[in-house]
Amino acid sequence: MKDLLLKRFSKYISYATTSDENSTSYPSTQALMDFADVMVEELKSIGMQEVHKDEYGYVTALLPANTDSQEPTIGFIAHLDTAPDMPGISTPIIIPNYDGKDIMLDAETNTALTLADFPEMADYKGQTMLVTDGKHLLGADDKAGVAEIICAMEYLIQHPEIKHGPLKVAFTPDEEIGQGVKYFDTAKFGCDFAYTMDGGAIGELEYENFNAAGATIRIQGRNIHPGYAKNKMVNAQLIAMELNAMLPEAERPQHTQDYEGFFLLTRIDGTVEECKMSYIIRDHDRTKFEEKKKLMQQIVDFLNQKYGQRISCEIKDQYYNMREKVEPVFYVVERAIKAITDAGVKPLVQPIRGGTDGANLSFRNLPCPNIFAGGHNFHGKYEYVPLESMVKATEVILNIAKLQ
Repeated sequence: MKDLLLKRFSKYISYATTSDENSTSYPSTQALMDFADVMVEELKSIGMQEVHKDEYGYVTALLPANTDSQEPTIGFIAHLDTAPDMPGISTPIIIPNYDGKDIMLDAETNTALTLADFPEMADYKGQTMLVTDGKHLLGADDKAGVAEIICAMEYLIQHPEIKHGPLKVAFTPDEEIGQGVKYFDTAKFGCDFAYTMDGGAIGELEYENFNAAGATIRIQGRNIHPGYAKNKMVNAQLIAMELNAMLPEAERPQHTQDYEGFFLLTRIDGTVEECKMSYIIRDHDRTKFEEKKKLMQQIVDFLNQKYGQRISCEIKDQYYNMREKVEPVFYVVERAIKAITDAGVKPLVQPIRGGTDGANLSFRNLPCPNIFAGGHNFHGKYEYVPLESMVKATEVILNIAKLQ
């Protein structure tokens, strides 16, 4: 299993599938449509049935039941795109029998995975570590999940003695830019419940996530020659700085953990004349989430009174906490807990400090907790994944499929 996972994972990350947040198409790039075609061929080659790619780049397939008992139809989902934070990488750097020490990624820039920064690395001593070259993403988010799903389905096809109900897989584009399941038809997918293989470290299981919103703030200043600016100039950038300072400093990501929410200024572009700010707003608690949105609007209203209606604020909800949809069918979580335990792994049930496709799917009548794919440090050059964690994730898929 290890060799096959490494082979498939290495192949999949050789494709450039960075999603484009500035695109107006869906999926956001042609490269994602092309990679979806690769997935179609992969699924057909292992013997999956009803393999299909639709106009939006969603790839779906069926593994029919091989038992007469009435089992639920279970789905396994992963996303094909990688984050736009950095370019992808063509091949992983493979470190067999990891010695538990710092790993130099790029000597030229002195970029290294260090135990001082990432002490959890020590847990993987003796395992096979897959790391980046220090300049690119690895792509384990979420091509590790893709490889695990395909390898699990192939194993079940090759071992018909393992009895299971109907299983479906789906690969989606543009998860990293919040558009992963925008056009996904859950009724057509036809599953009773599903799991996204899109979590982090080994053992992670998540059925709670942030409530999420994005805020776009535009500030109109007044640019006057600085020599004649007295009582006339209005510097949009300074208003932006003032606005940001009015948000609670303790509610920034670097000061929060567990169930604590935050405001994050993700981008600011501006001049004296005009400025644009982009925020994300997050909280697990729906009431606190609504309060955060209200606070931002109150700050904008206050500054508009102060400076004369120069600021606009548009806040759009992005997704909600799946907990309220999963708890009524908690057996879906219990099934995953047992599957992880049966793989010899300690379940780490915790809230996602982020979101997955499963959050939106859960609000479309497809309960969809998130299971570990094995990677660490997603969205940056320090990304890595222990190969043995991918093996365990694959075992978890098999255990979920064959549970009676």
